Amino acid sequence: MQSDFEQAQQLQNILIDLATGGSGRDVEYSELRRYFQQNANTSALLPQFVKTNRETFQFWQFIKGAYGTYAERRSFIYEQFQPLLDYLEGKTSIPSDNSISTTMRAFDEENVHVVWTRALERRASDPEGAITAARTLLETVCKHILDERGIAYDDRKVELHQLYRLVAVELNLAPEQHEEEIFKQILGGCSAVVNGLGTLRNRMGDAHGKGKRQVRPAQRHAGLAVNLSGSLSLFLIETFNTQTAADATE
Repeated sequence: MQSDFEQAQQLQNILIDLATGGSGRDVEYSELRRYFQQNANTSALLPQFVKTNRETFQFWQFIKGAYGTYAERRSFIYEQFQPLLDYLEGKTSIPSDNSISTTMRAFDEENVHVVWTRALERRASDPEGAITAARTLLETVCKHILDERGIAYDDRKVELHQLYRLVAVELNLAPEQHEEEIFKQILGGCSAVVNGLGTLRNRMGDAHGKGKRQVRPAQRHAGLAVNLSGSLSLFLIETFNTQTAADATE
């Protein structure tokens, strides 16, 4: 049985063959296209021209009009398939992804884990969307914890840094709640990360309209935002879980 990586390569090769004078394999193309579109993790990384061209003859009309030489067509297809192939080969994932996913699924599968999955899916293919999802992840985690502790907040007006402040105080994670300088420094850094993610989302995320001079984030910016948000969310969840377990044994 072929791996997902091998099947993605097969789909890529079908299109390269068709774009360079070969014959289209309609049934095989349709099956592979459907397979990758049905998977949420791969659908976001699938080249847009695969999503919009249901049949091989439609792709042929597209590619022959877009690029005149075989070399240009091959280069374009290779480039467009790179994010999907990198993802399937593990180049766009990091060791902590799975452990964070496991904890978030157990904590809140319907909300927190869904947002985390969205951030991972967009990290390589949609930097602006990934930055927005990273900010949303922290907001969702904070609200979940506050709801569990019965702490009120204004769901319509409260800013991310205000939500985090409420959670930090509740979980004894505010810098002023500690005497050790190193803890004060680290926890202060966590607050700075939250403020930074909120600002980054406002300036580079996809939640607002863009002007003509809008600076667009690169993949590395999205990776930083998602990784920071995931790590800080994991820290909050584990702290909450530890305190909840300790309270239950008293």
